[in-house]
Amino acid sequence: MFTGIVESTGTLMAITPKGEDVSIQVDVGSLDMTDVRLGDSIATNGVCLTVVHMTEKTYTADLSLETLNKSSFAQARVGDQVNLEKAMLPTTRFGGHIVSGHVDGIGEIVERAQVGRAIEFWIALPEELARYVAEKGSITVDGISLTVNALRKNTFKLTIIPHTSSETTIHSFQVGRKVNLEVDVMARYLERLLSAGKADQNEPGSSITFEFLQQNGFA
Repeated sequence: MFTGIVESTGTLMAITPKGEDVSIQVDVGSLDMTDVRLGDSIATNGVCLTVVHMTEKTYTADLSLETLNKSSFAQARVGDQVNLEKAMLPTTRFGGHIVSGHVDGIGEIVERAQVGRAIEFWIALPEELARYVAEKGSITVDGISLTVNALRKNTFKLTIIPHTSSETTIHSFQVGRKVNLEVDVMARYLERLLSAGKADQNEPGSSITFEFLQQNGFA
């Protein structure tokens, strides 16, 4: 699991085809690798990847065909900058939100505007994900935990403060860029609770109803 608080930006040093899969090598920049071991997970632009080889300044990970199909890595190029976060520890300060590193879909930057010192982005997302995105809710964009500030049909707005711009790759985002999206996992669990409650309302002994969820703060 991750928090969406980017620890460093890295650089794609190599992309090597392995049949239908690929292997990537990442220069980790300032990321501290002293506590990383083979088999550990590192979120790379929001994708949970397993370290299969490493040095003090790099790691190598394999990307399956499924990962390529479901993320923006299909368009990745050597030299691209990526956001990096090591898997969280039980003692980690929780500064973002719960992030699994499993990409739900690919978004596209459709507007960018400078507003004072901040940058505003409008991002289009797949229609099937729109129901999980709420104003003032959380969303992960290329591994960055961000707050949704406004909604339009199948698009959402982000307001990026200077610190986030300087510590992540988001300052380089331009209109047309594809980004990895992960919706708030709590929204998915809530949907599952609601759907299970509706399905179980007519079953003997079921106590999960929409009214129950409302009374207990889930809806």
